[in-house]
Amino acid sequence: MVSTGASATGSLIGLALGDALGFPTEFSQVPAILAKCGPWRQMALPRPAVVTDDTQMTLALGRGLRTAMERGPLTPAELVGPVRAEYVDWWRSPDNNRAPGGTCLRACELLSDPGRPWAAAAQMDSKGCGANMRVAPAGLAPGLSRQQRAGVAQLQSALPHGHPTALTAADLTACAVRFLADGASPAELPGLLRTYAHDQRTVYREDWLGDLWRRAHDPSPAAFIARGWDECLGALDRLDAALGAPDREADPSLATGAGWIAEQALATGLLCFLLFPDEPLTALRRAACTSGDSDSIACLTGAFAGARLGPGAWPQEWADRIEYRAELLALGEVWDA
Repeated sequence: MVSTGASATGSLIGLALGDALGFPTEFSQVPAILAKCGPWRQMALPRPAVVTDDTQMTLALGRGLRTAMERGPLTPAELVGPVRAEYVDWWRSPDNNRAPGGTCLRACELLSDPGRPWAAAAQMDSKGCGANMRVAPAGLAPGLSRQQRAGVAQLQSALPHGHPTALTAADLTACAVRFLADGASPAELPGLLRTYAHDQRTVYREDWLGDLWRRAHDPSPAAFIARGWDECLGALDRLDAALGAPDREADPSLATGAGWIAEQALATGLLCFLLFPDEPLTALRRAACTSGDSDSIACLTGAFAGARLGPGAWPQEWADRIEYRAELLALGEVWDA
């Protein structure tokens, strides 16, 4: 398959489809999934195709980022307000009933106090996969510099998830989406990500993060952020090992992690995508049939596949049924225009 363009639309629809496909299998072991859903290569999109907080928070970030960009040149000061407001609106929404993560709930409740600095809400011990399951908009929004993309990715993570690995995994996830949207081949993607991680290993983005690092126990900002990049590089090592001896029938989470934490979600989402780079539905199904955080893993897999292949990757019958379809398409069309 080759891309037909419209990477933003393809990625947003793909992540929502992965989210919906993995929602019913989250918290289940593979034998139970197979007993419930049948052969994993034939998994059907549920009816109705309901998504989780993964897609809801992706849209929240997308709306906040779009608002900030419409106001002029993107800066940390312009981004924080709209994204903070969107996260708080998500926390208050009656539709926030899809088993959201406790860290996001705690942090968004703290963010709802307008007098509280955003950094005071960050959960510094959390590197949950929420940091990067919602970050695709940072990789899809057009016209951003590399520094702006990294800043957006890390700051949106830090609002709830302040652990350095959450920040760096979000940055690396946004990079993967951007690299694929720009035409990088699947074969070269792991190397591109590794090079980026090494280049950024001691770069603390003070202009975006302020003195967030002081809320941890590291001796310097460089040591704080290097801790995160080193864990991400370890996850890329496990990804490379899995791709070196690929087993397409085995549970991917056994090779690269169950995905409850950010660097594992990235590595396992990438593994599912890279095992089936030209078979996006097979990649989604493989991601949904894992013993880990299946909706988040499949969400990331769909974001990667859709960024590379565009909306043509997904069956129209599936795309037409996905929850939040109109909003996903509207955001994608703005960024693909």
